[in-house]
Amino acid sequence: MSDEPPLTLHTLKPAEGSHRERKRVGRGHGSGNGKTSGRGHKGQKARSGSHNMRPGFEGGQMPLYMRLGKLPGPNHRMSMPMGPFRTHTTPVNVRSLDAFDAGTEVTPELLKAAGVVRTLRHPVKILGTGELKTKLTVHAHGFSKRAVELIEGAGGTVVVIGGAPAEEPAPAPKKRAKAKAAEPEATEPEAAAEPEAEASEPEPEAEEPVADDTDAEPAEDEASADDQDAPEDEASTEN
Repeated sequence: MSDEPPLTLHTLKPAEGSHRERKRVGRGHGSGNGKTSGRGHKGQKARSGSHNMRPGFEGGQMPLYMRLGKLPGPNHRMSMPMGPFRTHTTPVNVRSLDAFDAGTEVTPELLKAAGVVRTLRHPVKILGTGELKTKLTVHAHGFSKRAVELIEGAGGTVVVIGGAPAEEPAPAPKKRAKAKAAEPEATEPEAAAEPEAEASEPEPEAEEPVADDTDAEPAEDEASADDQDAPEDEASTEN
């Protein structure tokens, strides 16, 4: 029999070496951790809470992500060297797809269930490292050119999640705007000629001496009437 005491409530203890006492800092030379307890000499890192600074903080000087040049746009690879604007993808090589049976429809959910990817938080992109001999229908957010060649070379199909369906390019529209703009220019002289013709038509009407004839006739009538009245007056005076 062993010399170990029987296992009871008052003899329970953790296994040897599984428990370690907490490091008690700031207890001076006698603590075995030195005067500064591993914190160095003064400075910011010697203070409490100094190891909880935000990522990218450099003690107040101009940080790296502000010193470097950036290109416009949130999705460009060189837009933001660090920070929330960098885009991420989960890479999956075609050699990982060779483990699936022929005819399987591989989706990001199936990749996660099979343990190929850990999370679906980022888009999945298929890369072309390795060989693929199985006919598969692969659904992913992106494919490299080499991956597409390997998948289609094995008789499989590539389906881009969220991508526009492949359609035949629409024929370029004919440039009719310029032709329409040219037509009014060609008809402008004709339109300008028509008003001139219309304006020239009333001129002969103005030349007809209608008003003069009417005025002249009454004048003659008045003169003849005066001549007729004149003898009567002379006859009356003679009488």
